[in-house]
Amino acid sequence: MGELGFEAVAVTEEATAGVAPGTADGALFDAGPGAVGADDSALFDAGREFSRGVVKLPAALSPSRAGDFQQCPLLYRLRVVDKVPEPPNAAATKGTLVHAVLERLFDLPAGRRTPAEAVELLRPQWEKLLSQRPELGGLFAAEEERAAWLAEAESLLGTYFTLEDPNRLEPAQRELFVRAPMGEGEDRLLLRGFVDRLDVAPNGLLRVVDYKTGKAPPPGYEEKTLFQMKFYALVLWKARGVVPKRLQLLFLGNGEVLTYDPSEADLLAAERKIAGIWASIRQAAESKQWKPKPSKLCGWCSFRELCPAQGGVEPPVPEVRIGKAD
Repeated sequence: MGELGFEAVAVTEEATAGVAPGTADGALFDAGPGAVGADDSALFDAGREFSRGVVKLPAALSPSRAGDFQQCPLLYRLRVVDKVPEPPNAAATKGTLVHAVLERLFDLPAGRRTPAEAVELLRPQWEKLLSQRPELGGLFAAEEERAAWLAEAESLLGTYFTLEDPNRLEPAQRELFVRAPMGEGEDRLLLRGFVDRLDVAPNGLLRVVDYKTGKAPPPGYEEKTLFQMKFYALVLWKARGVVPKRLQLLFLGNGEVLTYDPSEADLLAAERKIAGIWASIRQAAESKQWKPKPSKLCGWCSFRELCPAQGGVEPPVPEVRIGKAD
């Protein structure tokens, strides 16, 4: 992609066109040497209620839940409609922990955002996470397992510093909750989710950054990963009237960076895709047909015992009523 040549100056409120002001210290939009998010399950608790066996589902969608339905409609149903409890997952928890450390890293002043300081943040953030979710303590059978797991998280943080210098950045927002409606009437849908980091250049251009603790997809298979970023870009465009200049994913699993500069046409295509996914979700709810979609990802699914495609027994299908997009 090359350099965009943005100068390091303070970002004013006027320059951001409604974006919360921050400062840009250094080459804010470096493409990086190559080219993880918050769990949004809680977003779906607010509008969900049981009345005479009917589940009320809000007309809302996030990139994660859209991805669930694309991966497997039954997965979406069990996770979002039935809200079947899932056991803690060591890999997912590691991603949550690393994200928390990278968010807190920018609380430190420029010059102190070093690998050593990131490691110092690791254990306090783990203790905080554990206090919020005590069940995570059951992830490890022995202290040696937990120590090895924390060492893996430390390695991911070390990789982060090979991809960009946080001392040259002052993000405008971190863990930013974004939301915006799309569609009209019965097709109206609320798009929402959490952006890991939003960078703003002096002239108001936006860069959406997402941390991934896994590995980058091989060449030719980037579209599924970029869908999440285009989803966020679409929400920001609708909410703020600005098409983000750059979408950037930092893959800490193998030290690669994937960047993409979206156009309005890209985001309109993403909007059509999201509308199609939501129409399919509505149809599945109305027909009570949440069909499993077997794939190699089934081996990591928490719901195998409830999946007929895996020899399990599917629970009775609830009546689902789609609510309004609030």
